[in-house]
Amino acid sequence: MRYQQSEATRALMRLSPVIPVLTLAEPAAALDLAGALIAGGLRVLEITLRTPGALKVVALLAKAYPEARIGAGTIVEPDQIDAAIAAGASFLVSPGMSPGLIKAAIRAPAPFLPGASTASEAMALRERGFSALKFFPAEAAGGAKFLASLKGPLPGLVFCPTGGVDAEKAKAYLQLDNVACVGGSWMAPPELIAAKDFARIQSLSRAACALAPSARTA
Repeated sequence: MRYQQSEATRALMRLSPVIPVLTLAEPAAALDLAGALIAGGLRVLEITLRTPGALKVVALLAKAYPEARIGAGTIVEPDQIDAAIAAGASFLVSPGMSPGLIKAAIRAPAPFLPGASTASEAMALRERGFSALKFFPAEAAGGAKFLASLKGPLPGLVFCPTGGVDAEKAKAYLQLDNVACVGGSWMAPPELIAAKDFARIQSLSRAACALAPSARTA
């Protein structure tokens, strides 16, 4: 059985040059933050399942911001897929893929962005029908130079680099033909969230949107 939603995943990645990757514990604190990011133009948000309240955050944001795409990240177990979908997640992201998770991802009812950090992992996912991948941990695994080197031997794959990516590094990634978007959290640093400086977060989000190469902004 092969994954059949690669085009849907690619379409999701084209919605924004940057996908904010957010680790949030309190649902109430997430509303204003998400509102600032969305108002700044970042309409695809990944909520990592690293805190006990993460699924509640997904549910709250999916209901509050139907114009956005709220996804669940750090999917590492098959049973997390059903829980995330039930909470309202419209896409799913994993840091890597095990055989069991691949089988579950193929059957998932929402776009799934699987993680890979080597050429062999990318090839294995391609064999199962995945052509849109998360490159993680991007900077630790070789950065933009590594992804550029995959373009020739693996021309059909497109990536979302995540892990150690900031505004400056994002520029280099987004110039690559095999990169559709990047994931990061620099537009929502903890100090601004703690200070409730949502105006600054919105400004950083607008700047992140402007990182898209002109040929991809349409």
